[in-house]
Amino acid sequence: MSIPFIIFGVIYILGCFALMAAILMQKKRTAGMGSIAGMGNSSETYWDKNKSRSVEGALEKWTKIGGGVLFAYSVILCLI
Repeated sequence: MSIPFIIFGVIYILGCFALMAAILMQKKRTAGMGSIAGMGNSSETYWDKNKSRSVEGALEKWTKIGGGVLFAYSVILCLI
């Protein structure tokens, strides 16, 4: 094994742990399938409208970004 391969592998593992931590820190959603097509409580509250400015919204955004980056990194790592 070469040194760059080990370094890229360690970066990948650290990224996986960071993504797992971001997922586990998010609040559990209890709405389930009932929230689809207006079957659940579909009232828009102030909290729902401004969720992107909260810590939960930031975690959700960074989880999506981190998942995409980790996916692209794993594809690139496979091609090397």
